[in-house]
Amino acid sequence: MRKQFAFSVLFILPFSVYAQEIYDLKRCLVLGLEQNYGIRITRNAQQISDNNASIGNAGFLPTLDLNAGYSGTLNDVAQELSTGGNVNNKAVHNQNLNAGVNLNWTVFDGFNIQTNYAKLKELQQMGELQTRLAIEGFIANFSGEYYNYVQQNIRLNNLKSAVKLSKERLRIVEARYNIGSLSRLDLQQAKVDFNSDSSKLIRQQEVLFASRIKLNQMMALDNVDLDLEITDSIIDINTLINKEDSWQQALKSNSFLLLSEKEKNISVLELKSAQSANYPYLRLNAGYGLTKNTYGVGTYARQDQLGLNYGLTLGFNIFDGFNRSRKQKNAKIQIENQELTYRELELSLKSDFSNLWMAYQNNMGLAALEKENLQTAKENHEIAIERYKLGDLSGLELREAQNSLLEAGERLVQAQYNTKLCEISLMQISGQIAGYLE
Repeated sequence: MRKQFAFSVLFILPFSVYAQEIYDLKRCLVLGLEQNYGIRITRNAQQISDNNASIGNAGFLPTLDLNAGYSGTLNDVAQELSTGGNVNNKAVHNQNLNAGVNLNWTVFDGFNIQTNYAKLKELQQMGELQTRLAIEGFIANFSGEYYNYVQQNIRLNNLKSAVKLSKERLRIVEARYNIGSLSRLDLQQAKVDFNSDSSKLIRQQEVLFASRIKLNQMMALDNVDLDLEITDSIIDINTLINKEDSWQQALKSNSFLLLSEKEKNISVLELKSAQSANYPYLRLNAGYGLTKNTYGVGTYARQDQLGLNYGLTLGFNIFDGFNRSRKQKNAKIQIENQELTYRELELSLKSDFSNLWMAYQNNMGLAALEKENLQTAKENHEIAIERYKLGDLSGLELREAQNSLLEAGERLVQAQYNTKLCEISLMQISGQIAGYLE
């Protein structure tokens, strides 16, 4: 007895010392947003957009280059003098060495530089919206899988209860069979039902395992087999969502609409960029350097130059094959297309919102109805089991009551889960999905 007790203590001790961490939805989301690879990639892409939104990339600043070069010629030179006579030189070696600093600066190009900077700022904001879109998608997908995990846990517990009830029925049947009050057929049927429920329980454990692995993968945990213990044992539904408020919030905060608005702004800037060709341009260049020439023949053996060079270029494109007009017309058409795209997206979101709202309302009604059905099924099963113990009910009738109880539980959790998915989608469309982090 002491050995058995000692073994029990040794078996239980590790689980007491290494208490398992418990996760709620918020903690899982925070962990996932920190570690998920897709989110990290999106944030890096946003950083690129942030880096690109600079005045230097837009063209406001000049460029400064340092360069050096060397060149030479080796020729036979034959010259005929105007005064008469010829001069012939073999292997004349001329050399040129130069080094300097050159500055080039576009001072004005028809406001194209300012337009480019505004475009880069819009792209930066689009990068932020893309990150927000990815985060919202992650929160929605993870929340859906989280509550699927809750749902599968509930189903597992329901099946455990079903196995327990079938085991109790089998015990009763075996006792009655042993005293001869029930036939072997009754015993065999009770065993079949017990094995059937046990089989369903085993399959449900596999479904639950797959959901847990998916959650761990989305959180980018190294140990994807981590036994995830969560705080939620029921699917809690938000019944306080207001339809009109949510839709108005969607018009203001929906990420897809905001992205479409940014794309329309960029189309307007593309038109301004095309219109910049209607103006002249002004460019400044300057340099400071050294030039050294070495001559094989001639009056001078060597010539050195050190100094500054500068210049201004003012120009205007008079005719470019009507390309300027073509680009501006296409830019105006693109603005119109972006406006139509925005309206089409708004209509699509409105349709999705209406469908989700209907599904949300219907599933809430179904959940309330199935909750009532489950209570009735429980009462029916309690009555059935008492009648079965008294011998006033057959095994088939008891099995039917048991199946009704299990199916009522299945329908309830399915209705609750469907309602939760509709709630998550409504929160995502209205731009309020980040509320699950609060």
